[in-house]
Amino acid sequence: MSDKWLELNKASWDERVPIHVRSSMHGYDTDAFKAGRSSLVNGELDAIGDVTGKELVHLQCHFGLDTLSWARAGAKVTGLDFSETAIAAAREIATEIGVDAEFVVANVYDAPEALGRQYDIVYTGIGAICWLPDMDAWAKVVADLVKPGGEFYFVEFHPIEWIWDESFKPGYDYFTPKEGLALHEAGSYADRQAVTEHNDTVQWNHPLGEVVTALIKAGLRITELTEHDTHMVKGWDFLEEAGQGLYTMPADRPNLPFMYTLRAVKDR
Repeated sequence: MSDKWLELNKASWDERVPIHVRSSMHGYDTDAFKAGRSSLVNGELDAIGDVTGKELVHLQCHFGLDTLSWARAGAKVTGLDFSETAIAAAREIATEIGVDAEFVVANVYDAPEALGRQYDIVYTGIGAICWLPDMDAWAKVVADLVKPGGEFYFVEFHPIEWIWDESFKPGYDYFTPKEGLALHEAGSYADRQAVTEHNDTVQWNHPLGEVVTALIKAGLRITELTEHDTHMVKGWDFLEEAGQGLYTMPADRPNLPFMYTLRAVKDR
């Protein structure tokens, strides 16, 4: 497989960083974040408990709001992303709010070499793995970065969410081909009206079985897999607010999973 997917995806994300930084959507809302709001709204802080003094790396951190939320909770954080534009924005926000954090530019597949150490907690947030073609290689990266006795904490869109089109009918294959799905979409989920030039991306849907199996093969022990009926983005007009900037199906429609949480440990 060529690296054309990487080139396209990076150009798209580089262009959308400033759109997301200035967005007022709840998941980003940088002004509210600077004023003290945490971007971790899926129970991460309650689930993991006290992270004071723990070393945490956030893979594919975008412009760092989740990373800095972990820092505010007491963790010693490192954020990693392939976009220089995103990392520059993350560093600027960290400086502005006076939070100590390290940010590194690197392809996630190169993270062990770029970071050169292991962590108590490896974290990956929403909307990350659809940009990656190889789950086995990704899982090995995660396992390489977790200290013995450490934990991987993963929150992601549920793979069934992938199939629904704009009218909420099955419009996409659940199993994407090895070469990925080529998509063309202007604007951003954070601003549908934004004028953008780099609109071609390549994405992959990764079923739960693929993700779980890859992590097990990499030597991690799964301790939790929980499916959630909430969504971080109001992708369809009929979704209803569920609090904390999350959305859910209305009572008169069948309930469905939109996200999931996976936790795994590296035994000593």
